Amino acid sequence: MTTLADLDKRKPIPDRFANKVAIVTGGTAGIGLAIAQQLCHEGATVALSGLPADGEEAAGQLSQAGYPAACFLGDMSQESFCEQIVRGVLERFGRVDYLVNNAFSFVAESLDATRADWDRAFSVGPIAFAKMIQLVADPMEQQGGGAIVNLASISGHIAQKSRWTYNMAKGAVNQLTKCAALDLAPRGIRVNSISPAWIWTREVEKAAGGDRQKYEPIWGAYHMLGRLGRPVECAAATLFLLSDDARFITGTDLPVDGGYLSMGPEGLGQTAIIAGTK
Repeated sequence: MTTLADLDKRKPIPDRFANKVAIVTGGTAGIGLAIAQQLCHEGATVALSGLPADGEEAAGQLSQAGYPAACFLGDMSQESFCEQIVRGVLERFGRVDYLVNNAFSFVAESLDATRADWDRAFSVGPIAFAKMIQLVADPMEQQGGGAIVNLASISGHIAQKSRWTYNMAKGAVNQLTKCAALDLAPRGIRVNSISPAWIWTREVEKAAGGDRQKYEPIWGAYHMLGRLGRPVECAAATLFLLSDDARFITGTDLPVDGGYLSMGPEGLGQTAIIAGTK
């Protein structure tokens, strides 16, 4: 029987990304860090971006494990920082094969949202995603192609109370993915996205007060599988979409959601009753 501890584990596919270079924005914590780690485990050279609070520790972990990595610390809302990342990767590693757009600002406001809230939600989100895609398109084409994965969310597909800013920004990621995939397909570049549901990240852990045992069945009731996802499970889906196994997949979204989107409100009602939350 699979235990909760087992969910944090994954068996890598050796050398699947050997001699490849990947950029993972927001790669210093949570889902982004899990993606970066799994890419390293499978042979890729990885460049991370993140905020100063997390960056040095994450890069140090990868370096201590013997993985070639670079870390860029800054704010993705700044166009100059996006340019710095791509320029630095090309100067250091000579190529870029994969881009994972993960860095995103969790601004969840609605009727009281300010212009600054809207600007932050979109600038550290779909606008930064688009800028990074623009910057890597030529280098990828020059080396024969590449693959891009954008981190969307279930929140980009459904309505959630008091989340105008976040859900609109995530919804924009879905449209960006489709439009970019159409424009970049002739250049040998695939663009896809994944939409995670509730994932045990640092922020969710804080919301649970560190008590996974209590909140797993409560929040898990929103998902067909009865539990929350793990960052490594998002990483596995991302690596698949980057890999040659997905070479005929582009312009699509892969829900990594334990059945959340398919279940709908009727299913939620039934499982909530079972879980004793209603």
